[in-house]
Amino acid sequence: MDSKEITKTAYRVSAVTAAVNIILSLFKLAAGVISSSGAMISDAVHSASDVAGTFIAAIGIKMSAKAPDKDHQYGHDRFECVSALILSAVLFATGAGIGISGIRKIIGGAGEIPTPGALALCAAALSIVVKEAVYRYTMRAARKISSSAMKADAWHQRSDALSSVGSFIGILGARMGVKILDPIAAVVICVFIMKTALDIFTESVGKMTDRACDDSTVDMMREIILSQEGVMSVDELKTRIFGDGVYVEVEIGVARDTV
Repeated sequence: MDSKEITKTAYRVSAVTAAVNIILSLFKLAAGVISSSGAMISDAVHSASDVAGTFIAAIGIKMSAKAPDKDHQYGHDRFECVSALILSAVLFATGAGIGISGIRKIIGGAGEIPTPGALALCAAALSIVVKEAVYRYTMRAARKISSSAMKADAWHQRSDALSSVGSFIGILGARMGVKILDPIAAVVICVFIMKTALDIFTESVGKMTDRACDDSTVDMMREIILSQEGVMSVDELKTRIFGDGVYVEVEIGVARDTV
C-alpha cells in the first residue's frame, strides 16, 4: 500500500472514531450529570480523551508517510513511533487517574458514593457495545496499513470499553446497594489499562532503538536465502526494525562457478 493510500485510510478511520467518541462522550456526560453518577462522568471524560489520541495517531501516520528529504534522508518512519509513545503516556495517565480515583473512594467509604439513576446504567451498556465496535474497526484498519500508532489508538478505544464495563458493574452494584463495587472495579480496570500502555511503550521503544527481529523471523529469512539458486551459506545476517519496516544486511557464500 502506497503512502497516499495509508494516509487516506488513517484520515478516514480517525474521522469516524473521532465523531463516534464526541457523540458518545456528550451522551455519557449528560447521563452522568442527570443520574448523579460520578463513575459515568469519569467515563465520559475518558471517552473524550480518545478523541485527542485519535488525532495524535493520525498526525504520526501522516508524518511517517512523508518521503525522505534533506534533513531526514532515511525517511520519517520513526515519527509514528513517537506518536505511539505519546499515546502510551496518555493511556498510562488515564489508567492511573482511574485507579487513584477508585482508591480514594474505597478509603472514603460507601457513604460518599451516591446511588446513580437507571440512565447511567443504560449509558454504560451502550458505551461497552459502541467502544468495542470502534476498537475492532480501528484495529482492522491498523493491521491493513501495518500502523503501530493506529494499533495503539485501537487499544486506547478498548481501554474505554473496559472502563465502561467497570462503570456498568459499579453502577449496577450501587443500585443494588453494594456501592463499594464501583471504586473496586475502577482499580481493577486501571491495572489492565496501564499494562496495555506499558506494552505499547515497550514495542515503540524497541522500534526506535533498532531492535533485531525475533528468532523465528530470522530463521525464516535464512531459509529463504539458502533456498535461492547458487547460495551455499549465510555467513552473516543482521536485522533491525525501523519504524514499521524491517531492514536486513546479509553476507552469503556462493559457489565459485556462479560468480
